[in-house]
Amino acid sequence: MSRTGIVCTIGPRSLDDSKLLSMWKKGMTVARLNGSHNNLDWHSNAVKIIRDTLPELPILLDIPGRKIRTTQLQHEPEFKIGEQIILTTDITYKGKSKVPVNYESLHEFLKPNHIILADDGTLRFTVNKVEGRDIYCEANTEGKLKSAKGINVPFVPLNIPEVTPKDELMVEFACNINVDFIGLSFVESAAHITAFKNLIGSSSPRIVAKVENQGGLDKVNEIAREADAIMVDRGDLSVETSLFDVALFQKQIINAASKFGRPVIIATEMLHTMIENPFPTKAEVSDITNAVIDGCAATMLSGETAVGDYPQEAICLMNSVAHSSEEFVQKKLDLEAPNVGDTIPEVMGEAIKTLCRALPITKIVAITRSGFAARMIAVHMPTQPIIAVSDDASAARSFNLFPGTQGVYSNTPFPKENINHFGTTLEMLWRRDLLVDQDLVLATGVTYPHTGNRMNAVQINSISHLRASLNWDKNKS
Repeated sequence: MSRTGIVCTIGPRSLDDSKLLSMWKKGMTVARLNGSHNNLDWHSNAVKIIRDTLPELPILLDIPGRKIRTTQLQHEPEFKIGEQIILTTDITYKGKSKVPVNYESLHEFLKPNHIILADDGTLRFTVNKVEGRDIYCEANTEGKLKSAKGINVPFVPLNIPEVTPKDELMVEFACNINVDFIGLSFVESAAHITAFKNLIGSSSPRIVAKVENQGGLDKVNEIAREADAIMVDRGDLSVETSLFDVALFQKQIINAASKFGRPVIIATEMLHTMIENPFPTKAEVSDITNAVIDGCAATMLSGETAVGDYPQEAICLMNSVAHSSEEFVQKKLDLEAPNVGDTIPEVMGEAIKTLCRALPITKIVAITRSGFAARMIAVHMPTQPIIAVSDDASAARSFNLFPGTQGVYSNTPFPKENINHFGTTLEMLWRRDLLVDQDLVLATGVTYPHTGNRMNAVQINSISHLRASLNWDKNKS
């Protein structure tokens, strides 16, 4: 089993308890429901089946949000290059003469020569004219415009509100059926995420922010800071920005998310061939490999598991490719790992050196009976003063020989069965004015000591925060 998760979209081909169980055994780690397809009753029933079959499996519900789509059509028009097709914001039409879209104001923002893309950019139209609510287009590609397919108008501001009345209904529905994650489309700011968190009103469902356009790329750092997870929807991202740069944008988004420890899901056509074929293309295998090497937390299957002929085979293959890719990454990391020793104290000493150079640490406290921790820190010549505390008075005096070190005696013996002495030692130093509220302190020592076990713990604390949390008071004994 690979470390990389697999998000599987549940649809008619997979909504069955035996199929769900088999998909989970082969590597499914998240079940995804696409709120743009099927009705709420279907989704409610799907959640019940998933919960009954796999109660520990997290469920992600993608809500339509700001994404523009064609509505459910009774007639799905086919067209050739140069033929006319009429889009409309009048949703009473069903597709035969005009194709309705779900954004009621779309016609207000379009002008002749604007480009409209549909179905992840596979269909392209040029606007010829706009009359009332109708948008007259010329087909630049031949094809078929199907129900619930995405509509993109690159680089044209459409002024869609962050939270629509439909969003409010979908969020209420998501909370009622107890899904774990909500996927938000076309997130362009932290404020967008905050608005939905306020609407949810609790810590769950958590927010998966979908970065799908230039606005999202421009604010990717603040989005990553505020979201619970990120999804790279490469379909919309490629048509809203640049197809040629989408793989580079993927790396950029993952790098931004990693700064805040946010998991990233890579989506769109990862094994698209396996919707109808039992084997992938070499490019699809390379795509999964690249996503894992980039550092994604999960890869996603959409049509492959929702409507495809080989859902279990697709999961199994994706899992195998991810596992091989992870082995490559781990070997590379092992080769790049610095040679800092092979004992806990040696490695901890190097780690403390790095922490003290990278963070605004003001003082180092070594809680050490024999002085070992203080010696291992002092040898790295930190700029911060070292306060070495021992419950052995003679040892504490000897610590003053170490460079940059002040030895301090604690008359409270250090226990072996807990780590309470870390807090009491810091409080003692604060009471003696050796630590002050403005200090950010790195404390290190040994916990649960036994033969050969030394210097296995590090804490970083603000003294003012500790004082407030633990109710330190110099007027109390």
